[in-house]
Amino acid sequence: MKKWTKTIKINAPIEQVWQYFNGSLKNMQKIMPQVVGHQPIKETEAGVGSIYRQQYQEGKRIEEYDVETIEYKNEEQEKELKVQFTLANLFDITTHYELEKTDSETTTFTYTTINNPLKWYVKPFLLFTNDKVVMKFLERVKHVAESEFTEGGRNRWLREK
Repeated sequence: MKKWTKTIKINAPIEQVWQYFNGSLKNMQKIMPQVVGHQPIKETEAGVGSIYRQQYQEGKRIEEYDVETIEYKNEEQEKELKVQFTLANLFDITTHYELEKTDSETTTFTYTTINNPLKWYVKPFLLFTNDKVVMKFLERVKHVAESEFTEGGRNRWLREK
């Protein structure tokens, strides 16, 4: 099992950042462009227990898997989404997105991912992995949120609220 946790400050309101995790496929693709499908299979009122069928494109191949919400919080000061899925029958993956409102225009984003290999022959690959993918994801979320919250975007964002 391999676990990474990283945190970054984002110069955008918490609701703006949250929409990429808890919104439409179009918004999700801004930070996860390889996700090409995200259909509800089972939705619960509390969020926990909801299941979505997701398609992920890697090159020409598309992997399909069910993503289950195991933790969910949508409060004014903090938001949290923790999901779990099995990828290609090789890894059990848990991802945890935590957002904390620093002030009206700043959000602290903490991302944790746990990769648990299901086959003995993929375990050695985890020995050579580092946090580069995690850092790249954090930077992508920061870039997308901040670029959409530019001066013009800020005015649009405030009107839509």
